[in-house]
Amino acid sequence: MTRMKRTYLLPIIGIVIGMAGGIAYWAFVGCANGSCPIASSPVWSAIYGAAIGGLLLSAFRKEAKQ
Repeated sequence: MTRMKRTYLLPIIGIVIGMAGGIAYWAFVGCANGSCPIASSPVWSAIYGAAIGGLLLSAFRKEAKQ
């Protein structure tokens, strides 16, 4: 279990930070008339932020030795 924690810790942190960033983007920038598909809903902003954050921090993950 410890090896699995170390392997996926950075992507999970990236997902959480990305979700918070997506919700913050929706709250502070957002889209007033609803024509923006990502920024018009807090759910879509959080999903998009989670995807970007997870992908970004998974790039720094170390490969497991065999």
